[in-house]
Amino acid sequence: MSSANTNPRPSSGQVRTSGAPRVNAPARPPQRPASGGQAARPGQRPGLVKPAPKAKARKARLLVSKVDPWSVLKMSFLLSVALGIVTVVASFVIWTVLDLTGIFDGVNELLREIAGSESSGFDLRQFASLPQVLSFATIIAVVNVVLLTALAMLSAVLYNISSTLVGGIGVTLTDD
Repeated sequence: MSSANTNPRPSSGQVRTSGAPRVNAPARPPQRPASGGQAARPGQRPGLVKPAPKAKARKARLLVSKVDPWSVLKMSFLLSVALGIVTVVASFVIWTVLDLTGIFDGVNELLREIAGSESSGFDLRQFASLPQVLSFATIIAVVNVVLLTALAMLSAVLYNISSTLVGGIGVTLTDD
């Protein structure tokens, strides 16, 4: 054989038989390597392509040795303002529900029966009207904002002092 092409099958998809006319053979799809989950095809060695090994969970042991008091102050102020808003809104909702269900009228009737008088000497709606309840809730919310912010700041300073003596709080973080 002195031919330059030593491949008996041409790459154009035609099959040549000796002495017979040319016959068009169907084109074969390109072969892919077998993945780890599939069975190896005949003619391929098993295990040429392996899946990547699963990464092990990493653990990091950290030590919280200092807390920034300024960041604690800002965060506690924000959270205590949110708690103050919740306090005012909750007092409005509770007063409205009590008024709609007739609790104030029931308490007034009970107080009249206990006092034994037919005159309306005491009216709970005058004593606990909605504007009075909301103003009292607002005052409580403002006092809570000041106290909670100061308490959180004091806690951060005390933690920093105690962590210099003890070393801080150990925390272990894992990577899932």
